[in-house]
Amino acid sequence: MGMTITEKILAAHAQRDRVEPGENIWVDVDVLMTHDVCGPGTISIFKKQFGKQAKVWDPDKVVIIPDHYIFTKDEKANRNIDILRDFVKEQDLPHYYDVGTENYKGVCHVALAEEGFNRPGEVLFGTDSHTSTSGAFGLFSTGIGNTDAAFILGTGKLWVRIPETMRFEFTGEFPPYIMAKDILLQVIGDIGVDGATYRSMEWTGEAVMSLSMEERMTLCNMAIEAGGKNGIIEADQVTKEYNQGKTSIDGQFYSSDSDAKYYYKKTYDASKMEPVVAKPHSPDNKALARECEDVKLDRCYIGSCTGGKTTDFIAAAKLLKGNTVKIDTYIVPATVEVEKDLSIQKIEGETLLDIFKNAGCRIGEPSCAACLGGPADTFGRTQGEEIVISTTNRNFPGRMGSKKSSVYLAAPYTAAASALTGHITDPRKFL
Repeated sequence: MGMTITEKILAAHAQRDRVEPGENIWVDVDVLMTHDVCGPGTISIFKKQFGKQAKVWDPDKVVIIPDHYIFTKDEKANRNIDILRDFVKEQDLPHYYDVGTENYKGVCHVALAEEGFNRPGEVLFGTDSHTSTSGAFGLFSTGIGNTDAAFILGTGKLWVRIPETMRFEFTGEFPPYIMAKDILLQVIGDIGVDGATYRSMEWTGEAVMSLSMEERMTLCNMAIEAGGKNGIIEADQVTKEYNQGKTSIDGQFYSSDSDAKYYYKKTYDASKMEPVVAKPHSPDNKALARECEDVKLDRCYIGSCTGGKTTDFIAAAKLLKGNTVKIDTYIVPATVEVEKDLSIQKIEGETLLDIFKNAGCRIGEPSCAACLGGPADTFGRTQGEEIVISTTNRNFPGRMGSKKSSVYLAAPYTAAASALTGHITDPRKFL
């Protein structure tokens, strides 16, 4: 019996020839990422368990990226940054991307890709559930808690149970109006928010492999919204070209064996996909965009690790160019690099940034911003009973601030189309 990509990577990092789902093994860690929300807790546990004078196992493998509660006057949030700074200085850590400096990056999951930390065949853990994003590069990546992260800081290892794998194959070709977020919401709606609990979600098929790296990242990003342990896509030439110039490490390219054992398999005809939304208050509350056109909106939000990449803004700008939004529309680039792209990338001679400003959008600083609610002064945070369409990843009560608000999740095309009409709108009306 063969093995899946996930099983092969974990076996290699346990110095094993093979592993089976359900086994518990020690794995060597290539990268540990943390940020301003979970970093202080991780540091506190590390010092308590390993001693106040303890050193991290490998400074070059620790990446710290503040991104969540950073552009705020909240004293407790600011104190978290102080804790990170003190630890970085004490440990002499080279990969720290401090807010307020030229080194600042933005949202950790996109920054990891931009800075070349997503290398095929490696094992990457992060103190954030959307660390699964990195699996788009053919590596094992998943979110962990502060205690596990503290143990990795001290030892460079973690005790891991091998997940079963679910295989989602898309044959044929996606229509031009379909984005990765549509695909993702369709699948999560089909299997439910617990349908992939502690399982690997493997994406495959010619339609998936035709996607750009940014779209692949979106596919893997929300594995956790189905309960998944990790999302993963086989690395290929597209992966290699994206990483060129970002890292000197090619990594190990793994593929699943033809006789690998899967817990579940499902094949979709990519050509039949339609724009999808997730209705409040769960990512699996699926509906077609055309079925929700009676839903009036107060706000549109385009941003986050899920929907704040350059590809996402190019899509939104295609619809917003030459038009004016009818509702408050927030544009929040995931990273500084994406922010720069807004001023560089053009559609028919007009930059994305100018398109958004001329359409009446409000532009935020690169960060997680309202995706996780944040302190009261967080940009884009809901304050009352707003009905929002958003390219973010979760629509639980209070996720974007107010518990009274209602959030519909959607792809950038659908979000932009809806911003122009003031109600949920199938983007095919504009494309």
